[in-house]
Amino acid sequence: MSPQELAEAVVPATRETRRRLRLWPFLKGHPQALVGAVILIAFVLVAVFGPWLAPYGEKEQVGPLFGTPSGAHPLGLDDGGIDILSLLIYGARITLIAGLCGALVAMLVGGTIGIVSGYFGGRIDNLLMRITDYFLVLPDLVLLIVVASIWGRSLRNVIIIIGLVYWTFMARLIRAQVKVVRERAYVKRAQALGASHARIILRHVIPQIAPLLLAQTVLMVALAIFLETAISFLGLGDPSLPSWGKMIETAFDRGAISYGAWWAIAPPGIAVALVIMAFNMVGTAAEDSLNPRLKVSHLVRRHFRLRPLPDREDPR
Repeated sequence: MSPQELAEAVVPATRETRRRLRLWPFLKGHPQALVGAVILIAFVLVAVFGPWLAPYGEKEQVGPLFGTPSGAHPLGLDDGGIDILSLLIYGARITLIAGLCGALVAMLVGGTIGIVSGYFGGRIDNLLMRITDYFLVLPDLVLLIVVASIWGRSLRNVIIIIGLVYWTFMARLIRAQVKVVRERAYVKRAQALGASHARIILRHVIPQIAPLLLAQTVLMVALAIFLETAISFLGLGDPSLPSWGKMIETAFDRGAISYGAWWAIAPPGIAVALVIMAFNMVGTAAEDSLNPRLKVSHLVRRHFRLRPLPDREDPR
């Protein structure tokens, strides 16, 4: 088989992948993804233009301790008399950066290990999967505390911690998909024609697993934001940055519950819940759209239905 014929065999699959990656048809066909995308765009705009949108500075005392919500301060004040709405706007940037960068680290590490392990197999596969298993059995909370204690409390370390916790799930998932792709006819033909491993991985394997990789990365951002909030709530985040988890941790430490200042805890908690829900909505819809196997599976909850029994003739 000539290289031209091989390229023609791969074109339909590549075109199908590009077709499924088009944004507007995807959002138009999935209302939940459209709602999630609108929520995410709103939070991203707030994070980008935060310094111009915030009514006060992030460390500016503008009223009494735990001041109640009012016209001047719609979300009230925290324990330092700082406007919570302003803190919420400034914290959006830190939380989103930590979640996105942490998910990218997990995707790069886990995706690379999964591709190498699934494509080469054999001893390399066994070695990499044993390392993955060791990381899987490590307790997440213990790993968080140990790494944060050794490396210190900073945004960079929080991102690295998120990557260390979540890369294992990505590695195992991508490995399983690569094992399927490497057995396809066009990959075998490329190997028979003498194509290098790097060329096969870059030109034939990665384009086929890209939809799955993209969908799982979107879902992983939600997990990364949740983990960043948990890290900050435990006091292991950067103390100088006003993330949403840091706001919740500060409110608990300074006795917001004793004061009855629910407004110091509820806004950042609701913001975290909304962002996680939005990423889950987009990621789940993307997984359904980009992974054709989910459309025909009889065990997927969203597509499961009972078929009517066939009519039977009356024995009488």
